[in-house]
Amino acid sequence: VAGSHLLPPAHTKRDVEALFPIAAEVPMQVPDEATRLADARALGRGVSGFADAFHNLAPHWVIVLGDRIEALAAALAASIGGIALAHIHGGDRAEGVADDAMRHAITKLAHLHLPATDESAQRIIRMGEDPARIHTVGSPAIDTLAGIAPLGDADFRDLGAPDTILLLHPVGMPDDTEQSTARACLAALDGRRILWLAPNADPGRDGIHRARAAAKSHPHLTLRDHLPAPIYRALIARLASEGGLIVGNSSGALIEAAALRCPAVDLGPRQHHRERGTNTIRVDDPSAESIRSAIARALSLDRAAITHPFGDGHASQRIAQALAASDPAALSLLRKINAY
Repeated sequence: VAGSHLLPPAHTKRDVEALFPIAAEVPMQVPDEATRLADARALGRGVSGFADAFHNLAPHWVIVLGDRIEALAAALAASIGGIALAHIHGGDRAEGVADDAMRHAITKLAHLHLPATDESAQRIIRMGEDPARIHTVGSPAIDTLAGIAPLGDADFRDLGAPDTILLLHPVGMPDDTEQSTARACLAALDGRRILWLAPNADPGRDGIHRARAAAKSHPHLTLRDHLPAPIYRALIARLASEGGLIVGNSSGALIEAAALRCPAVDLGPRQHHRERGTNTIRVDDPSAESIRSAIARALSLDRAAITHPFGDGHASQRIAQALAASDPAALSLLRKINAY
């Protein structure tokens, strides 16, 4: 358990330890520090902490997903430490703060590639990776969604019976800019019942926190720092069936929500260029007027016709098969070189 899992107020380490024994903890970020410098320092702590954990645990494989500083820290420690590294969701494109560069850096460190889509697999090949190391598996984010029941009435009421989830992460802009974007979202959602979830720990989050604090008296707004994954997914399923939607810039709106056929409005540059389902309406300029227009378009989508490129819900089995078919100690795996 590492990075953001150890941060207040959510302390999502508790969600992990409810399911798994925790073999090691790797503190990285410092609470209340959300700057590019703080992230760079956290990355350094992560590399050192993961290196010690891997030395003590002696894993056969290190498996990382995506593009965050936690994944990059673990990937650096594993690759430089001579441990086989597998990368899930490599080859994607999404700007984030520094996410796109970090994701592709992990690709060059990894020994086994487990992209979610054919487009991402082709991008990894064009980066000079051996096609024999690449297995398109789909996104594990949708593996547990088939047949998921919509959130029950009691839990739904406890969350304010929302018709909209607002999940807005910072994009590395000054706090005042992030706050302005958050306020524009709230203005565009006037008249709707909103569940506003806390942003992640990226630079710029303080501006979003200020906007949330100023909105506490909003008559149709519920604030939550975190929802456990089963509750969050069941809520999306309920919104999908009852005319609701997601607004913000989370990858979950483009992947899980698409699989559950819930419309989404994607704001700003954070997910720019990421593959997405047909459930998503993009907004480049996050003004209240443009967000309001995009919400109307999203709500008019034919939900039954929503499709996505992220596989059939069996990514985990394919990942396990790819790992089992590869010898993590083989020099032919560990000694990788650019394919061209």
